[in-house]
Amino acid sequence: MKVLVTGGAGYIGSHVVRQLAEAGHDIVVFDNLSTGYRWAVTAGELVVGDLANEAEIDQVFSNHRFEAVLHFAANIVVPESVANPLKYYSNNTRNTLNLLKAVDKYTVPYMVFSSTAAVYGMPEQTVLAEDLPLDPINPYGASKMMSERMIMDLAAASDLNYVVLRYFNVAGANPDGLLGQATPEATHLIKVACECVTGQRDGMSVFGTDYDTSDGTCVRDYIHVEDLASAHVMALDYMAGGGESKVMNCGYGRGFTVREVIDVVRKQSGVDFPVTEAGRRAGDPAALMADNTLIKKTLGWQPAYDNLETIVGTALAWEAIWQKKKDAAGQQ
Repeated sequence: MKVLVTGGAGYIGSHVVRQLAEAGHDIVVFDNLSTGYRWAVTAGELVVGDLANEAEIDQVFSNHRFEAVLHFAANIVVPESVANPLKYYSNNTRNTLNLLKAVDKYTVPYMVFSSTAAVYGMPEQTVLAEDLPLDPINPYGASKMMSERMIMDLAAASDLNYVVLRYFNVAGANPDGLLGQATPEATHLIKVACECVTGQRDGMSVFGTDYDTSDGTCVRDYIHVEDLASAHVMALDYMAGGGESKVMNCGYGRGFTVREVIDVVRKQSGVDFPVTEAGRRAGDPAALMADNTLIKKTLGWQPAYDNLETIVGTALAWEAIWQKKKDAAGQQ
C-alpha cells in the first residue's frame, strides 16, 4: 500500500516504518521533528510538516494517493498533560481532527491509530479488556479517547475502516541497534533506568512503595517496541483482507513491578545506580495489564520478544549507541 505515517520519525513510529518497508509498503513520513529525528526515518520519504497546519496536510495528501494512514504523532507525558492540558487537546485531539478532514476528503480507506491504556483510567480490574468503560483521569488519556471517538464517528459516516491499538508500556529497541528511544526527557521506567546506567542521570526515584503488590511497587505490562510494530503491519493486512474495524489492546497480559524492572536493569548492566523511594504519584493504579485475547485472535499476533531480560537488553544496548551518537554530535 501507499501509506502515510504521521510521527514516523519518533520512537514507535520509526520502528513501524522499518517494518512497513520490510513488508513492501510505499511510505511517506509526515513529522514536525519536535521529538523525532531525520536519522530515524530508515525508509520512504520524509515530509517535514505539522498537523496543526491544514494546508501542509492537504499538500501531502494531494501529492500522493494514500491507501492507509498510520497516526502516531502526539504528546504522551501524563504529568505534562495535567500541567498543560490545552497543549494535549491541541496536539493530540485537534490535530487528529485536522488529519481526519484530509482522510475524509481524499477517501483514504484504512487507518491505524496509536492509542493508549490511559483511556481506561483507574478501573478496579488489573487485567483490562477492550469492552471496559472508558474513564481517563488525565488530559493525555482524555485527548486520546476523544481522538478514538472521532475516528469511530467518521467511520460510521463513511467507508473508512480503522484499527485502534491501545498500547500498554512500550519499551526496548531494535535488536540490531538501528533504532531506539531517543525522546528528550523521557519518563518511561526502563528508559530512565538505562540512562542511570550510562550516567545521563545521577539516579532515579520509585514512586510509591506501599501498593498491594508483591513488593509494594506498581505492576505494569511491558511490551517490546518490535512486537508493537508488528501489530501495526498486521492490522493493515487484516483490513486489506476485509477485516472489520476493531479496537485492540497491545500488551503481553502479564506484568512486572517497578523493583523487578530495576533489578533486571542492574543485573544486565552490572551498574548499581542510586534509587530513592518517593510517595505515590496521583493517578497511578497498583497494577495494569492487557487482556490481549482479541488481538491474538483477530490478527494472529504472536509476540517474539515477550521476555523482560530481552526488552531490557535491547534498551541497554541502544542507550550505549545513543550516547555515542550524542557525544559524536557534540564534538562536531
